[in-house]
Amino acid sequence: MSDTTLIRGAKVLGGAAQDVLITGGTVTAVGEGLAAPEGAAVVEAAGHVLLPGLVDLHTHLREPGREDSETVLTGTRAAAAGGYTAVHAMANTFPVADTAGVVEQVWRLGRESGYCDVQPVGAVTVGLEGKQLAELGAMADSAAQVRVFSDDGKCVDDAVIMRRALEYVKAFDGVVAQHAQEPRLTEGAQMNEGTVSGELGLTGWPAVAEESVIARDVLLAAHVGSRVHICHLSTAGSVEIVRWAKSKGWDVTAEVTPHHLLLTDELVRSYDPVYKVNPPLRTEADVMALREALADGTIDCVATDHAPHPHEDKDCEWAAAAMGMIGLETALSVVQHTMVDTGLLDWSGVADRMSARPAAIGRLAGHGRPVAPGEPANLVLVDPAYRGTVNPAGFASRSRNTPYAGRELPGRVVATFLRGRATVMDGKLV
Repeated sequence: MSDTTLIRGAKVLGGAAQDVLITGGTVTAVGEGLAAPEGAAVVEAAGHVLLPGLVDLHTHLREPGREDSETVLTGTRAAAAGGYTAVHAMANTFPVADTAGVVEQVWRLGRESGYCDVQPVGAVTVGLEGKQLAELGAMADSAAQVRVFSDDGKCVDDAVIMRRALEYVKAFDGVVAQHAQEPRLTEGAQMNEGTVSGELGLTGWPAVAEESVIARDVLLAAHVGSRVHICHLSTAGSVEIVRWAKSKGWDVTAEVTPHHLLLTDELVRSYDPVYKVNPPLRTEADVMALREALADGTIDCVATDHAPHPHEDKDCEWAAAAMGMIGLETALSVVQHTMVDTGLLDWSGVADRMSARPAAIGRLAGHGRPVAPGEPANLVLVDPAYRGTVNPAGFASRSRNTPYAGRELPGRVVATFLRGRATVMDGKLV
């Protein structure tokens, strides 16, 4: 395969049609009427949008320990199919990624897969138990060079431990990514606390369980002068707290998932466990507040919280079902549907929220860069005019727990390039 590719007539970041020349993993020219060098592969991209490769701050690859749900290979194939060139792999594996050895294992598996870069996230506490800080410095100094630390799946609910973690990561410009969930307020919780939970008789998960932890943590981050990132923010109240913290100039960032931009707790009336997720689906008012906050930059980025489960963990009664949804292969379509097609974001905004900002938060060099000469050729080509019905049978992920099965969504990833090499072409994995 040629190491030179000419992408012809693509709308770069949704703007005017241009040609983009890739040579040896780098964008070497951008302009109109570029000639294809001898032997170059030519991709006809008229009507398609060219973006920097997407970056996910929040992916569960499940390896090591739950390879029945996903592996680094299958997860990165799903990522490439969704337009991603880099993902951050969460630490709640078996064993937990709380040592240099485990994060290096995940990092090396990512390099071997070749479908996208895998940046491991280190656990904040040993075994995710919230009692003792993990080897943060050793993970930061390892071959994986971890910069994001999270006990995601669990909340670092001890204020002293959280403070110590925030202080510690300052030494290497790290960030603590908090799963904001006050455990005492969510014991036995099954869905969002509100009208629907009352009617269904399911134990409610109050918004304040999320908001109270966010309020505490932005204050702690300000107190010690550190960085805190809020995982999967889901309520209108959480938006207001983050907006207030940012108005103070504090180093606070936040993410929203695609499913919280589209789906509401009304879907739980079906009792279909595919809609069971942590944090839970919220109200229509919350969804609209999240969209507006993503549009105005209060929420920095979209992160999938791709959470694969084998079918037996979802094909059961609601109370026994695992929480989580897969999202890597549908994220860009959901963002187009909720943000672009509604006029809240343009494609340049999508590039910012799904590539540039998550790469900056994760301190991931070489990703989230402009589509310009001299930059790494980590790119995704999208057909925004495409309309199709989501069919999980065709997914690259090992799991099928998508909430969008049978739903029509816009947009299709035509091609993904990792350092100039096509990982997806004509909508198919290479």
